[in-house]
Amino acid sequence: MIQLTKDPGAVLNYGFDWADGGANDGATSDTGWLQSDTITASTWAVSGGTSLVIDSDTNDTTTTTVVLSGGTANETYTVTNHITTAAGYEDERSIQVKAQQK
Repeated sequence: MIQLTKDPGAVLNYGFDWADGGANDGATSDTGWLQSDTITASTWAVSGGTSLVIDSDTNDTTTTTVVLSGGTANETYTVTNHITTAAGYEDERSIQVKAQQK
């Protein structure tokens, strides 16, 4: 799991490239998880406390982004992204965000 730090006063975006930067065309050179499939729905959730806030989120056919604000200094939160694809597959990826005064 990716571990990041965030100042409690910062408002920052985080996200995932589900095609892993590839062409997402299903070719043998396409190493991304999607393999020509596309994201049709994306949701984000925070666990570990209520002071880290999801301000907004967006997605396109291969990437997802969330904007986070707040957090309590020295607390660690798990931020999870759940996607559904056009083919009906579902998956989740998470990051850990530690609020740390900078």
